[in-house]
This record gives sequence, structure tokens and C-alpha cells, in this order.
Amino acid sequence: MANRTDPGAKSIHGTNPQNLVEKIVRSKIYQNTYWKEQCFGLTAETLVDKAMELDHLGGTFGGNRRPTPFICLVMKMLQIQPDKEIIVEFIKNDDYKYVRVLGAFYMRLTGTVTDVYQYLEPLYNDYRKIRQKLSDGRFVLTHVDEVIDELLTKDYSCDIALPRVQKRWTLETTGILEPRRSALEDDFEEEEEKEEDEQALEAEAHERTVALPKVNLDDSASRSRSPDRKGRDYERKHARSSASPRRRDGAVEEGGEQPKRRKEKKEKKSDGTDHPDPEIAEANRLRASLGLKPLK
Repeated sequence: MANRTDPGAKSIHGTNPQNLVEKIVRSKIYQNTYWKEQCFGLTAETLVDKAMELDHLGGTFGGNRRPTPFICLVMKMLQIQPDKEIIVEFIKNDDYKYVRVLGAFYMRLTGTVTDVYQYLEPLYNDYRKIRQKLSDGRFVLTHVDEVIDELLTKDYSCDIALPRVQKRWTLETTGILEPRRSALEDDFEEEEEKEEDEQALEAEAHERTVALPKVNLDDSASRSRSPDRKGRDYERKHARSSASPRRRDGAVEEGGEQPKRRKEKKEKKSDGTDHPDPEIAEANRLRASLGLKPLK
């Protein structure tokens, strides 16, 4: 009774869900102590607690091919066939990596092609380390994304034959799937936008350095020269207008003063006061004061 599939479970890929596990592995699981003690009477709700206790994954190991708790829980999920929403929550769980891998493994066995690619491909971005038990009983470190890649590209995983899925490029050409978007694509787009903005800014700066200095030089030259020229022209005009009457007046005054001085000199020379003989010069001064002609 404990090894029978739930009566409410639907057939998967046209067969009983438990038949997805090969008969030899199934028989090993049914005889295992973990299956008999821990997996008996589990439901979709209580299965979560057991999944959270997992600390490694793997298929069968050792000389007598004993199954791991991971593969036993996979078998139990095939028996009870939990709802798709529960499996999706397993896959989206970020806190427990083994719960995520368990849900991804079950989705790979039972899900449609579109569901497999839709829910498993985002796990390529999970790089957390997990332990895997090999067939000889040794533990090795692997990563979640490596397990997901094995589920999507290999035919066997954990000693279970995986259902065949079509290649992604085939589904893309038929329009069933859209092209896969990488998690880094947004970062690349942001970097491209930044580069384009930087190039645009550099081009604008280059145009400014090439074009604007010429305009500035011309403007500055015209602006710097025009006030100087205007100021110089104004000063020249002002100097001419202000200096010309003075010069004219000065010329007139000088012209008027010079004849007077010449006349005075002539008068001084003609009145005989500068005669070399002091007596004659003194006599001439008296005669000049009396209005008489000077002596020679």
C-alpha cells in the first residue's frame, strides 16, 4: 500500500509517474530504511519539512546501490503528485538551495517542455555551492547552475533517465519559446547606453572646442577692438575739437604777442637805452621819458 501511486495522480508522459524511475532503482528505494521510516505517510505539506533537512543530493551509491534521501523524496513526490504551484514555490525558494534543486528535478521529470525551460533556465543565475554524493560514496562540491545545466542538457541525472526535451533553438524557430534573455543583458544595455551617452558628450565637447573658440576669438576681437577704436576715435575727435580752438587761439595770441615783443625789442633798440655807453644810455632814458629822440 505504501508504494502505490496516489489514486488522484494523473499519468505523466502517458505512464504511471513512478515508472519514470527505473525498476531497479525503484526496488532499491522501496527497500531503503529512509523510505520506510521517513517517507511513509508524507503529504505535500509535510514533504516540505523533509526537503528542508536535505544536506546533499545524489542517486544511488555504494556496492549495493543504496539510494540517497534526495532520490527517495523525488520518488515520494512522484507518488503523491503535488500541485504545480507547490513545485513552483520550491523552485523559487531562495533560502533552501536543496529544496530548490528538488523542485527543479521534479519539474524536469514531470513538466512540459515550455515549463522546463521557463522555470529551470532562471536558475542558471544561482551559483551557490551544494554537496553531491557520487556512486562510490564520495562527496564533491558542485553548484546549482551546474546541476541545472545537467538537467537541461544530459539524458541521465542521479541514476534516473530524464524525459527527452527538444532543443531550445528548435522551439525558438517554431515560436514556442522566445529567445532566452540573460540576467546580464540588462547590465550590458545599461553599459551600452552609458557608452553612447559618453560618446555623445565627447562629440559635443569636441564640437565646442573646435567651433566655439573661433567664434569667441572673432567676437572677442571685434568686441575688444571696437571699444578701443571707438574710444580712440572719440579721444582723437575730442582732442581735435578741444585742441584746435586752443591752438588757433594760441596761434592768434602768440601771433599777437610776438609782434608786440618785436616792437618792444625794436623800441628798446630804437630808444637807445641799450647803448654800450652808460652815460648815453642814461641820457636816452631821460630823452625817452621826455619824448625826445635818443642820442646815437
